[in-house]
Amino acid sequence: MPQRAEEVVAFWEEIGPEGWYRSDDDLDARIRERFSGVWEEAAAGGLVDWRCNPTGALAYLIVTDQFPRNMFRDDPRAFATDQMARDAAMIAVQRDFDLRTDEPIRQFFYLPFMHAEDPFDQDRCVRLFVARMPRTGAENLRHARAHRDVIRRFGRFPHRNRTLDRRSTEDEERFLQAGGYGAVVEAIA
Repeated sequence: MPQRAEEVVAFWEEIGPEGWYRSDDDLDARIRERFSGVWEEAAAGGLVDWRCNPTGALAYLIVTDQFPRNMFRDDPRAFATDQMARDAAMIAVQRDFDLRTDEPIRQFFYLPFMHAEDPFDQDRCVRLFVARMPRTGAENLRHARAHRDVIRRFGRFPHRNRTLDRRSTEDEERFLQAGGYGAVVEAIA
């Protein structure tokens, strides 16, 4: 196991559930300072050997799916390695690497599907949370359903439009003005 992969997982476990989804400039800066080179290596097609075991695959997913969202808020690079993360997540789940990883960090095997602007990946994400994280995944399942609802309605995430220089439709603008994704999450019991 590459030491850098173990460092990624240890760092992310240290941040823990309380910090994983919080917008925090200090955390974003720490991730950029410590892991931007690792992300650049993965984005250039490196680190594929990490995907050969559960811990390495988890580290690869954190680097390609989570870290860019912290390092590059409001920048298209936040989504630049999403396809790489989805491809790696598909292989990892097929190999049951997720099931050999404790909850709640197991969720990071499924989030690349939640972040996809693809209805099949959205359905896959919901199924994975139902089947493979029944103990601690209730809140994740709620968010997975909310993401899926947005994709079913728009075929994309309207909150990404500005960042990705996409023109929003009138329906998307109304949706964003009415609370966007947050309103969808609140509507799901």
